[in-house]
Amino acid sequence: MQKTLLLNAGFEPLRIVSWQRAFALIFQGKVEILEEYGTAIHTVSREFKIPAVIKMRRWVNLKKHLPAIRFSRVNVYTRDEYRCQYCLIIFPEKDLTLDHVVPVVFGGKKTWENIVTACIRCNQKKGHRSLSDVGFSLQKPPKRPQWIPGILKSLRAHEEQAVWGPYLRNLQKTGTEA
Repeated sequence: MQKTLLLNAGFEPLRIVSWQRAFALIFQGKVEILEEYGTAIHTVSREFKIPAVIKMRRWVNLKKHLPAIRFSRVNVYTRDEYRCQYCLIIFPEKDLTLDHVVPVVFGGKKTWENIVTACIRCNQKKGHRSLSDVGFSLQKPPKRPQWIPGILKSLRAHEEQAVWGPYLRNLQKTGTEA
């Protein structure tokens, strides 16, 4: 069944909800409909188009409602958009590794600010050396994301919803900068 993209009041994607949950939010007056699908549901006396994109009327403070972003392999891959941070090529998950920017032998820690996505070839080339020793550079310094990586991955899994395109492009631009 069709899903609905839920946006915050500032148009940032929050999550994907079922069409039933979308209608509950609509009837409670918590959201406004931005886009609709061509399909509809029917009651005895009315027809309602299924909402494709809805936006919260009031701002939802994500920091209050969401736990800290967990450091994990998948979340680092998502933050880095499955792109090797050295050669900048996008790879499938099976061809990626995590790399310490400052190697452990030089005191590098396992933190958001020191771990990046690397392809196997670049990771092997770098080994336990510094970026300057190998001639590598980072396009941008790694940092803890302010967005929820799982949302981006979930949204990418549902991108067949063409009507969501403009709202997702905004997330992809801002999500990795936050």
